[in-house]
Amino acid sequence: MKVLQFLFTSSIGRKVLMALTGLFLILFLVIHLLGNLQLLKADDGYAFNKYAWFMTTNPLIKTVSYLLYATILLHAFKGLYLAYTNRKARGSKSYGAYNGNANSHWTSRNMGILGTLILAFIIGHMSDFWWEYKFGDIPWTKYETSITDETTIATDITAENHGAHIRMGVAGDKEVFITKDLYKETAEAFEQGWLVALYVLAMAAIAFHLWHGFASAFQTLGMNHPRWNPLINGIGKAFSVLVPAAFAIIPLYVYLLK
Repeated sequence: MKVLQFLFTSSIGRKVLMALTGLFLILFLVIHLLGNLQLLKADDGYAFNKYAWFMTTNPLIKTVSYLLYATILLHAFKGLYLAYTNRKARGSKSYGAYNGNANSHWTSRNMGILGTLILAFIIGHMSDFWWEYKFGDIPWTKYETSITDETTIATDITAENHGAHIRMGVAGDKEVFITKDLYKETAEAFEQGWLVALYVLAMAAIAFHLWHGFASAFQTLGMNHPRWNPLINGIGKAFSVLVPAAFAIIPLYVYLLK
């Protein structure tokens, strides 16, 4: 109980909470990227749709997903509150006492704005894909994979043909996978140039957010030592560039080459 009181009421506790939730979301980004990279495979969406099926049916993953949603909201609203209190505190000082350009990088001064943009993107992203996958009317596909030579044939079907249930099984010498085709839904979405541009801009916002947030999270948790700081900062900078860039490549690839 005292731990929760510390995390939610004290100024230091709120920063620790931001660091812990931020690191959890960083881990999620890596896992989410590994799944999304399946979109680049030339297999008619078989690998990506199996990934989507696993992520939405595995009991452990489903439980963790609720924790993820709560973490996103907690991180976002706590971050906005911290940004508000920091700005309010700076407002009480004279310009001579506080010169933001001299004392900090602009990413650290605008974490609230970047976080708000990212939250808006997440809401739109989930409505376009997660909500559609769960409740929308998206196409269905049947994949038949030969057990002997592992070749896969994809066939468009309608929900009425199979009772609208995602399932996997074996029929004769073939593994049969019937699923909602989130791959096709995603590919069609990324045929729209404005949506691709919006997605890339959102990845840029995430990159700038991580540029400050990655190393800051470790410092908040007390991992601040002259020997390790250059390594943590280097990993943080590389992560903040490479991971959002990899996410951005996916819609660009679909839009330009598919």
